[in-house]
Amino acid sequence: QVQLVESGGGLVQAGGSLRLSCAASGRTFSSKTMGWFRQAPGKEREFVAAIRWTSGSRYYADSVKGRFTISRDNAKNTVYLQMNSLKPEDTAVYYCAASRSEATMPPESWYNYWGQGTQVTVSS
Repeated sequence: QVQLVESGGGLVQAGGSLRLSCAASGRTFSSKTMGWFRQAPGKEREFVAAIRWTSGSRYYADSVKGRFTISRDNAKNTVYLQMNSLKPEDTAVYYCAASRSEATMPPESWYNYWGQGTQVTVSS
């Protein structure tokens, strides 16, 4: 089992920045890819960004490219999501997830462990 705990959410004005953290514990060596997803009210959960633990390869949704940066600290078993130039449409609950899959870019259904989520609200 892998436990994931997100932190860093909050209320920010449009154009501002936030950094989310996801601390992993338990059998973290079984996770190959860490991802961030988000779910806005009335919408389905969507992919935001992902990073491979070993190679550090990163993947982003088109909607956040150039504004968000995913990174990891292997020593701390922590993944970060730096969010800059935030927009009201970025408002959502952000979830951290871990996948055991060896696939380069596992789909959402292949993520095995999920955090409880952290609220990000961007005011206009």
